[in-house]
Amino acid sequence: MTSTSPEQAPPAVGQTEPSRAKRLRKTPEERRGEIIEAAVRLIGERGYNGVSVQDVADAVGISKQGVLRHVGSKDGMMSMLYREVYNASATPDDFLRSGLPGSTPDDLRYPAYLRFLVRHNATRRMMVQLFTMLEAESFNPGHPLYDEFRNRRDGIWLTHSQYPWRIPPQIGGWKHMRPTVRKAMEVMDGIQIRWLRDPPIDLVEEWAEFEPLLFPSPIWDDYR
Repeated sequence: MTSTSPEQAPPAVGQTEPSRAKRLRKTPEERRGEIIEAAVRLIGERGYNGVSVQDVADAVGISKQGVLRHVGSKDGMMSMLYREVYNASATPDDFLRSGLPGSTPDDLRYPAYLRFLVRHNATRRMMVQLFTMLEAESFNPGHPLYDEFRNRRDGIWLTHSQYPWRIPPQIGGWKHMRPTVRKAMEVMDGIQIRWLRDPPIDLVEEWAEFEPLLFPSPIWDDYR
């Protein structure tokens, strides 16, 4: 009778041979989420030009072609991150659904919405770092988001103009708010850069110090 070595021993009843182990297949949504997470982290650290599709693939543990099936191209990945991830959350519609003070259609307050946006950004540091990195790099006309960032202020104005904000009568209506909206976005971007640096600041507290400068008393006291 021939003995069987441990390496040759058949699997025990109920066990599966390693070569036949069933692979767990991830859904397209799960894989896309992994790609987004890896791309946000890598681009936030290295910038657009410092990251390749292969880098993202290596971080996720799939092939380069596997990444491209989900994003189309490196430029497509950038656009997806900016438009579908960064810009798709903490919108005025999200604020309207929040139930927070100043979020009802008959009493929609712009300073309250900006506080909502700042609090949201305070919870997604890597996304803010990605946005800041891309905005700085987009000064290059060859950058895939060059036009997107160049027209960003106009886009914000047009988007926010679709909502019935309650504005102090002294202002003269929303149509006169464009300089204030521009300044608010510029201040927010600047504070976020300070927040990303070391030592960090409290993003929400810092915004609270600037808000009275953008929306001064007594004009805005009942409209915050």
